[in-house]
Amino acid sequence: MTTKLSSQQIQLLKDDLCTELAGFLVDDYHYTPQEAIDVLYTSETFDRLQDNASGLYYQSAGYVYSFLQNELKTAKVF
Repeated sequence: MTTKLSSQQIQLLKDDLCTELAGFLVDDYHYTPQEAIDVLYTSETFDRLQDNASGLYYQSAGYVYSFLQNELKTAKVF
């Protein structure tokens, strides 16, 4: 049996992921919290996360973070 998530539940998953991703950026790259949020919100990874069709909101924070790390290594985020 599959359960369909409501739009509110999906948004909560996205918000929680963003909190974790920003925390990873602070820990790994020594960004300030504001810098981490700026980097995250201007990334392609964030854009993909916001697209419900991508399904990224349903993945682990570590998995999504691997995309963000790759983006940081290969592209300018700011």
